[in-house]
Amino acid sequence: MSQLPATMQAVVMHAPEDYRLEERPVPTPAADELLIQVEAVGVCASDLKAYAGAAKFWGDENRDRWVEPGIIPGHEITGTVVQGSDEILAHHGVSVGDRIVVEQIVPCGECMYCQRGWYWMCAPHDMFGFKHYHGGMAEYMIVPKLARAHRISKDIAPQHAAYAEPLSCSMHAVERAELEFDDVVVIAGAGPIGLGAIIGAAHKNPKLVIALDFDDEKLELAKKCGADLTLNPSKVDIYEEIRGLTGGYGADVYIECTGHPSAVPQGLNLLRKLGRFVEYSVFKENVSVDWSIISDDKELDVRGAHLGPHTWPAAIKIIEKGDLPLDEICTHQFGLADFQKALDSVADSAGASVKVSILPGR
Repeated sequence: MSQLPATMQAVVMHAPEDYRLEERPVPTPAADELLIQVEAVGVCASDLKAYAGAAKFWGDENRDRWVEPGIIPGHEITGTVVQGSDEILAHHGVSVGDRIVVEQIVPCGECMYCQRGWYWMCAPHDMFGFKHYHGGMAEYMIVPKLARAHRISKDIAPQHAAYAEPLSCSMHAVERAELEFDDVVVIAGAGPIGLGAIIGAAHKNPKLVIALDFDDEKLELAKKCGADLTLNPSKVDIYEEIRGLTGGYGADVYIECTGHPSAVPQGLNLLRKLGRFVEYSVFKENVSVDWSIISDDKELDVRGAHLGPHTWPAAIKIIEKGDLPLDEICTHQFGLADFQKALDSVADSAGASVKVSILPGR
């Protein structure tokens, strides 16, 4: 094995809109840690919201700060194992030289949620790139024993491998919807999470998968990912279209993946009575709706979805099969020095990017 460098380049968060490229020591793994060389890290909408100073991350008068200044961001991570003791390699089921992806959360294993098997709701909720553990916007990073690592093929592009994280999240949202074969499923948003939900829903084979987005190019991509029908709300009356497809009743399932407040009441109104609403997005600000639609009008099931528990093997299998238009999903890659351009590309909702990634080796 070649000698590792003493220092590395890393993006470090100091405060909202104050992220800096810095030289940091290459971390030395403890006996119960892996060291990986980061190949790719996806830039998520939540990364952008943290950068912009959203109260969910930086706190306000109603909540404590969650992110930690000085942390290296990035939680959609793939990299090659370069160091690790025999014991920790065996623990994770990997070898030096393997490419892995790691789940976002590093569960404590001790809280009530972990003890009951709900590790993705771990009470301390330490996550790569936000709290306690440095993330992937660096040339090297530590993977601790409590992390959950999965091997993934080296035959695919690193940015495609890193898409395992958003895809696993999307697939969890689909699982929360408990799809049935006769369901008409509406997925709002054809960004990285929405496309993943379309992929996951299509694999469940419901009656109809309908994608909504204001961008016709993204809707074309949605078709390639498995959408049976695509609708642009700026061009058609989506309420009339969906009522027409369902005998006037409305959709059975609505999965919200836009992060835009208007998509929430839209979903409540598109659903039939006794329908199922799944919320995946992270919102920058609070969203208000008419809760009587949920209760007295329709008796809806409203379900949240967080992270991607137990869906990583399926997401990896889908990516490795090579059936997805991953070059069209993973549209933009940047080096570490251009991290600001990567963030700006995610922020530009009218731009051409879908999934933006940083490749530290570039």
